[in-house]
Amino acid sequence: VGLIASVNRHESPELAEQVAWLAADKISQGLVGLDLAGNEAEFKSEPFHGIFKEAKQAGLRITIHAGEWGPAENVRDAIENLGAERIGHGVRVVEDEDVVALARERGTVFEVCVTSNFQSGVVRTLEEHPLPRMLESGLKVTVNTDDPSVSRITLSHEYRMLYEKLEVPMDALKRSVLLAVQSAFLNDDEKSKLAVSLKKELKL
Repeated sequence: VGLIASVNRHESPELAEQVAWLAADKISQGLVGLDLAGNEAEFKSEPFHGIFKEAKQAGLRITIHAGEWGPAENVRDAIENLGAERIGHGVRVVEDEDVVALARERGTVFEVCVTSNFQSGVVRTLEEHPLPRMLESGLKVTVNTDDPSVSRITLSHEYRMLYEKLEVPMDALKRSVLLAVQSAFLNDDEKSKLAVSLKKELKL
């Protein structure tokens, strides 16, 4: 297990800086990344740009919540100014083809949480969720639960729902599983071993 420290846009940059340096000090003990979450609709990321740049230089991997309650431009900001390798949610990226192209070019991975997006009101119905469109656009998409204790779901439930309700092909779901391995904040040896195991399970 690798842990990711998370800071919030609606809290002070001073607090975020403290968390970032505590996280950097614990890299050798399994703390692998830094995340920016919180209210993206009302709070910009600019006060945190320098903190995340320094965190990345210190060896922390970066994932950013963006493009959920805020516009596609927040995804661009996360990639260009915060150094995001992965984007939490990011479903509104499809509203801007230029941002889609940027994410595709950079190989940015989207941590998509379909049931959570429906329950929170980000999408009106499960059938309208943009995950299939994201895949069709050539974006790298992984399937996630967000908060299974709140949503009362499992990861297996999400895969089944995507197959049955959104008609995502089985081979696309299998590729998503392997993409999750490739984009994990693990070292190459750990990812390689995990990929071998999963390919055997998935009959790939």
